[in-house]
Amino acid sequence: METKDQGKAEKFFKEFGKRLDQFIVEAKDAGTRAEAEMNIKFEELKEAAEKIKNDAGNKERWKEVEEGLKRAANELEKTFKTAFKKKENS
Repeated sequence: METKDQGKAEKFFKEFGKRLDQFIVEAKDAGTRAEAEMNIKFEELKEAAEKIKNDAGNKERWKEVEEGLKRAANELEKTFKTAFKKKENS
């Protein structure tokens, strides 16, 4: 009886060992894929940061943005003045 139980235990541990080996291989592959994806995302972030840095250094571009915002603020101010002026006259 002990021999039969030993045979079952050996079979179980042998199968367990194979599955554990397979799991380790799959885990390594997953880690490699995750690392590759992380490196790609990191490079994308570096490129985005460089673009922002270049845009921030482009004073002409920011001057255009500032002028556009000022025009929009002036138009908004005129709109509010007109809206409140009509209410007072009504």
